[in-house]
Amino acid sequence: MTIDAITTVRPVSAPGAGNDLLIEVRDLRVNFHLYEGVVRALNGVDFEIRQGKSLGVIGESGCGKSVTAQTIMRIVPTPPAKIAGGEILLHLPGENGQAPETIRILDLDASGDKMRSIRWKEIAMVFQEPMTSFSPLFTIGNQIIEAILLHMPQLSKREARERAIEMLNRVGIPQPRRLVDAYPHQLSGGMRQRAMIAMALSCNPRLLIADEPTTALDVTIEAQILELLKSLQEEFGMALMYISHDLAVVGEMSDEIMVMYLGMVMERATTEELFAQPLHPYTQALWRSIPRIEGDLERLVPITGTLPSPYAEHKGCPFFSRCEHRIRGLCDTQRPPMFQVSPTHQVSCFLYQPVTP
Repeated sequence: MTIDAITTVRPVSAPGAGNDLLIEVRDLRVNFHLYEGVVRALNGVDFEIRQGKSLGVIGESGCGKSVTAQTIMRIVPTPPAKIAGGEILLHLPGENGQAPETIRILDLDASGDKMRSIRWKEIAMVFQEPMTSFSPLFTIGNQIIEAILLHMPQLSKREARERAIEMLNRVGIPQPRRLVDAYPHQLSGGMRQRAMIAMALSCNPRLLIADEPTTALDVTIEAQILELLKSLQEEFGMALMYISHDLAVVGEMSDEIMVMYLGMVMERATTEELFAQPLHPYTQALWRSIPRIEGDLERLVPITGTLPSPYAEHKGCPFFSRCEHRIRGLCDTQRPPMFQVSPTHQVSCFLYQPVTP
């Protein structure tokens, strides 16, 4: 088998060509049972990701971004976490004469063979800190080769090693034939993150989840990693779920953006719509807190109030106590549903409830 054959990427459906849904998340609920009480990390999260498209997820620390990603991968720690409800559907198109398949991820054993076959092959993830993602006892190459052989058993060890070298070369690691035998501590932070991306893409996944992959890197390396992810997404034709608290980065990386707060989705829209017209009071407050490069220097406007206790159960909107437009007797007693304000813009706020004649 030639290396060209090994590195062939999957074709991607053209936009609008049939049902291009890849991931559907419906009413996802995840609780953490701790000594102090129950933390509702995810409280009815809904979204979908389409083939070849990118979804950015933003929000403050603790809003549930990483838990969402870990639940899709079925690596959320249980206990203390418990999946309390909802469903995650993975839609796989038929290939080589096979019929299309829909997999209910939450029905699978998290450590079973089926879920193991999905991780890295269909859905892969790049974590925040690559130093803790790699085992310090094995070389970078050995760990990439292990993932390749697990999902591509038709390859020999030599072919898997060649694919690992090819992937290291694709992500811009110099002298890949030498560094494939390097240990994680022998690489810089930027090189480790590139190696992590190479490992994630080694089995040609349909969806790559990037969970704040540049948090531990300096600004120069961050720009290089972001450019690398964009070019690889286009090259491999994969979907991308990019998680960050940096609005500018998410805007650069995403076709759509989802705003989360205390385990709930506040707003979701195309990147252009959300930057042009943020509607939810929380999204508007986030936008006002961004430093501006153009124009006169102005004092940043912080979001008023403080985050509610993570152990508190909210009957209404979780942003009620900090919202400038709150309606007492409504926003604090009823949870607002998602209102469709345009074909590609949804917001969870009673301010946008349609007026009935």
